[in-house]
Amino acid sequence: MVLELVAMELKVWVDGIQRVVCGVSEQTTCQEVVIALAQAIGQTGRFVLVQRLREKERQLLPQECPVGAQATCGQFANDVQFVLRRTGPSLSGRPSSDNCPPPERCPVRASLPPKP
Repeated sequence: MVLELVAMELKVWVDGIQRVVCGVSEQTTCQEVVIALAQAIGQTGRFVLVQRLREKERQLLPQECPVGAQATCGQFANDVQFVLRRTGPSLSGRPSSDNCPPPERCPVRASLPPKP
């Protein structure tokens, strides 16, 4: 039996802007998505991925898979939004992004590195 991995796009809201992460599969973890987004927007710090469905939010664990989390919402899966939320500064003590200029207002696409 051959396991086929289908790469797709995951839409994530970052600072009020919808970003697209390419190359996401059912095995892609939240941690991988967070790293790809943080690198794409050039920010350091601690981030979490939050799953939002209507008025409810749930913080996803680093090893959780966002595609799988979305699938568990059944008929409401298309209503799920993912949000990247900063939870703290980087461990290296670098200044936070509060002093940085606001992000550009155009869509940014981030890609996950290819898996061997």
